[in-house]
Amino acid sequence: MRLLLGECVAARLKKALPAHGVSTVPQEGWSGNTNGTLLALAATKFDAFITADKNLSCQQQTSKLALAVFVPDTPGTYVVVCA
Repeated sequence: MRLLLGECVAARLKKALPAHGVSTVPQEGWSGNTNGTLLALAATKFDAFITADKNLSCQQQTSKLALAVFVPDTPGTYVVVCA
């Protein structure tokens, strides 16, 4: 599986996923893109996007992407509920 790590996800996570092709947003040269642009770019090259952005599902229609989006619930973060 081809995985893309968002800018706020620690790049060291790559070491925990040795069976997958893992890249980061900065490695792809996509830093600074808006979420919509970033997700469109990611969908052309990756199977899944891992992000720490809890608001992403409020801002983007992730269900319409040809890309799985994972937002891990990590300690010290909170979950945003969209209205």
